[in-house]
Amino acid sequence: MRRADRPAHASAPAYAALQIALHWVSASLLCGLFALGFYMTGLAKGAPGKAVLVNLHKSLGLTAALVIAWRVVVRVSRAAPPSIPGLYCWETELARITHRLLYMCMVVMPVSGYLGSSFNPYGTRFWGVPLPRWGWVDSALQHMFYTVHSTTADLLLCLVVLHVAGVIKHQWVDARRCVQRMLPGQRTRAL
Repeated sequence: MRRADRPAHASAPAYAALQIALHWVSASLLCGLFALGFYMTGLAKGAPGKAVLVNLHKSLGLTAALVIAWRVVVRVSRAAPPSIPGLYCWETELARITHRLLYMCMVVMPVSGYLGSSFNPYGTRFWGVPLPRWGWVDSALQHMFYTVHSTTADLLLCLVVLHVAGVIKHQWVDARRCVQRMLPGQRTRAL
């Protein structure tokens, strides 16, 4: 297996400050949403405080959707820096596919959650402000969109684990200094 053409000792170019900030804000929001989502779905229907948690999850989810939309716009307008030098070609391709799937899941999850809420009797409130409903009360459509939402959440969680495993491998096993690409103030020049 052939490694990418750049030498292994070269520094990996860093992401732009805005890309770094959006990465960590969306990662923090997604971690909170996963924890809250798993906790609230384990509560019995009608449990005290569950409605508050569900509304908090919806508000955080829509906030994450706005951050992710901003992230997608930035990603389209400003390409990511070149991949980490010295990787095998299959590692570079796996990283590319994983990142694309991560973005796909980050878009599908909030859209499917919002659409699922549009077909339930409660609708969606964004930090207390009622949002338009894009449907009517229909338990079959609600179930379908919530199934897409939860399946996408499971896929996203698997992709995040794969992403973190790749970071750990490249940072500490391969000594490629990839974490510095996503830390503020750790700028390196593009190759």
